[in-house]
Amino acid sequence: MKKIIYTLMAAGAIFIASCSSDDNNSSTPEGENPPADAPSAASLLLNSIEVDGGTPYNADNPALSFTGAQNVFVPSVLGIDFRVDRDVVPAGPTVRLPMFQGWETTPSGPREAYYVITEASDEDFARELGIIYAPRMAEAIGSGGVQSSEWTDDGRLIFEGSVDFSPTRSLTAGGVSADGALVGFPPAAVTPGAVADANWSSYVALPGTNIVINAQLVANSTGIHDRIPNPNGNGQAQEDDLNNPNFAPDQASVVMQLLDGWHDDRAYYFHLVTDTSDPGPATIELGVYAPRLNEIPQFGLFPGGSMLPFSPTANGVTPDANNPLGFQGLNTASISERQVNDPTNTFPIDPSDTRYSPMWDAHITEFTVPVEDRVILTSFGQINDLLEDGTLIPFRGNANPSPLANSLSDLLTATGAIINCPVITQPDASVIGTQIGAPRN
Repeated sequence: MKKIIYTLMAAGAIFIASCSSDDNNSSTPEGENPPADAPSAASLLLNSIEVDGGTPYNADNPALSFTGAQNVFVPSVLGIDFRVDRDVVPAGPTVRLPMFQGWETTPSGPREAYYVITEASDEDFARELGIIYAPRMAEAIGSGGVQSSEWTDDGRLIFEGSVDFSPTRSLTAGGVSADGALVGFPPAAVTPGAVADANWSSYVALPGTNIVINAQLVANSTGIHDRIPNPNGNGQAQEDDLNNPNFAPDQASVVMQLLDGWHDDRAYYFHLVTDTSDPGPATIELGVYAPRLNEIPQFGLFPGGSMLPFSPTANGVTPDANNPLGFQGLNTASISERQVNDPTNTFPIDPSDTRYSPMWDAHITEFTVPVEDRVILTSFGQINDLLEDGTLIPFRGNANPSPLANSLSDLLTATGAIINCPVITQPDASVIGTQIGAPRN
């Protein structure tokens, strides 16, 4: 993918944002010897939810029971809004997740931070916390892509990195390519709405264990994640506003917007984009730009490494194409108003498969046919067929000049961008338009 160069302005570090009760705050977190096993680590985190005013997940008696039609992969979620009509719900589908309070490490000292956990490499830990068991995450241990952590005296995690949520996201769409095939993508310029330091990775090794968790920061004193929806109902993010009621530290929960996608010829592959290794997708999909993710192994390889290939298309069906299945593509996402047109990428497997990983290795395709002849890409099988007949080619901006060993597609090249993309649910069409639990504040 074309790398966009931009200037990152340094932000002054604020020591602590007092967004929670005094019970949660410790002016100087001190590390202590960590628990030795998964249940102990899970107990510390669940206890912090209760201390913060939330209801900790109970694996034996969960607060919500999900049907097969709802097909929810993260059993600890507190609510999902399956409504997709933006004329009714401008922010689109959302999920409410348990939120943990911990600490970042900054040059000025520790800073209070809030995060969600969606996956873990240990089955017992994942069950206790009500998250996805993703054993392939453990393949990242020993790489530079995993950050370490410590426990505070009161059982909070201290991360070695940090995130700045203060930048204002901006995107300037690219022009039309010489052959007319690309419009808007790659962008001419991008500024992500949040930027991680060199020490931050969402792959976090729990202290004293071999467990890797996917812990994604959503707020600190610099602001909030751009995927936290604006409560005013206009579909736009409310930049860096710690007073947004969908960020609820007093309830130990946060509401985040879901993106749609395709898997196995089915729509509604609802997922989050929390952070990415490249500023381009971080800006397009409202994530955190986290360059350390580049050190997670290994581009273009499956089933080896700890990532999974997925396939955005650069120049898919546009909103003007009158396709009953909708629109698709990074071009449309790049020229749309923010949070209106998601790329609706194509994914190969879901979290019920133990080969699943929340870190996705982008393999972008490009249509060679006129826009009126382009189709919605709904499965990897279809993508491979269209690559075979030349309707699709690997995107000309992909980083690798030739395909690597990838059993899901021997014809695609890796782009060179990693997207942290936890999959929350893929409901049946019969569920669309409904809600369960408390999906919004």
